[in-house]
Amino acid sequence: MEKGLLEVLTEICDEKGISPDVLIDALEAALVAAYKKNFNSAQNVEVQIDRTHGTVKVYAQKTAVEFVSDEQEEISIEDARKINAAFEVGDIVNVEVTPKNFGRISAMTAKQVVMQRIREAERGIIYSEFTEKTNDIISGRIERIERGTVFIDIGKIEAILPEKEQPPGEYYEVGQTIRCYVSEVRSGTRGTQMIVSRTHPGLVKKLFETEVPEISEGIVEIKNIAREGGSRTKIAVYSHNPDIDAQGACIGPKGLRVQNIGDELRNEKIDIVKWSEDPAEYIAASLSPAQVISTEINEDEKSASVVVPEHQLSLAIGRSGQNVRLAARLTGWKIDIKPDTQN
Repeated sequence: MEKGLLEVLTEICDEKGISPDVLIDALEAALVAAYKKNFNSAQNVEVQIDRTHGTVKVYAQKTAVEFVSDEQEEISIEDARKINAAFEVGDIVNVEVTPKNFGRISAMTAKQVVMQRIREAERGIIYSEFTEKTNDIISGRIERIERGTVFIDIGKIEAILPEKEQPPGEYYEVGQTIRCYVSEVRSGTRGTQMIVSRTHPGLVKKLFETEVPEISEGIVEIKNIAREGGSRTKIAVYSHNPDIDAQGACIGPKGLRVQNIGDELRNEKIDIVKWSEDPAEYIAASLSPAQVISTEINEDEKSASVVVPEHQLSLAIGRSGQNVRLAARLTGWKIDIKPDTQN
C-alpha cells in the first residue's frame, strides 16, 4: 500500500465518520486471509500496516526453540537473536515473509474492505439517525402497496406500515402523504427498516403534543390513552395549573384542535377524559359520554360497580361493549355497569 492510498483512506474516514484505526485493523485482518489464500494457508501470520508510510508487511509468527523440528512454526534461538538479541526460548518471533507481489493484492483487498466498511458505516449512521425517531411521528409519501403492506418514502429509507398496524376501513393510495407512529427501527442484512403504525396509541399522544401547546409545554399532562384504532380513543388528561382546563385546552377554540386530530385519524371518535386521583371520579369520567349516577369502589379487587340512568345504559356500555372496554383499559379498573332501576 502506498502512502497516497493511505491518504485516500484517511479522507474517506473523515468524510464517512469512520475511525482510521478501525478501517486499518479490518484491512490487516483481511490481508491475513488474502495471504493465507494465495501463499501459505498453514502458516500463522500477522499483517502490519505502517500508519505513517502506508507500507504493508507480512510476518510469520514462530516460536523460538533450541532445535527446530517444524520450520513453519519454529525458529532457532540463534536466528531469533539475529532479529533481536533479547529473545528467549519460547518467545514468539515475527519473521518477515512479505511476498514481492503483495502490493497488488493489498490494493485489491483494500478496495474491497473500504467499500464494505463504508456500507457498514453508512448503515450504522442511518440506523442511529432513525432510531432516534422511535416513539415519534414521521411523515412520508406512499411509494407502493404490496399485499396489503404499505411502503412509505421518508427519504433515506422506506417506512413499512404492516396490514396489522392499519386501522380497519382506512384506505391508502400511492402518492398519498401520510403520518405514522414509529414503533420500531430494525437493522438487518437489508439495511435499516422502520416499522410504523396507524393504530398505536402513541400516534394519538404525539398528535395531541403537536396540536396542543399546553401539552408540549408540560402544563397539561396526558395520563393515559386507550385506543381501538380507526374507531375510538379515550385520552385522560390532567392540568398542573388550576387556571387551565385540561379538557378545554385539548379541545381548543371552537373544537379546532381535537377536530384537526380527528381529521388526521380519519374521523376516529376521541373522548377527552379528566384524570382524577379519586378512582370513583376517574371511572365516572372515563365512561363519557354517558352520565354516571354513582360509583362503588372495591379496592381489593380493583373493581367498580357503576350505576347509570337506564336510558343511558347502552351508551355507557357502547356498541359491542366498546365504551366500557376502553374505560376499563384507560383506568385499569374492572367496571360493572347497572341501570338505576336495578335493585
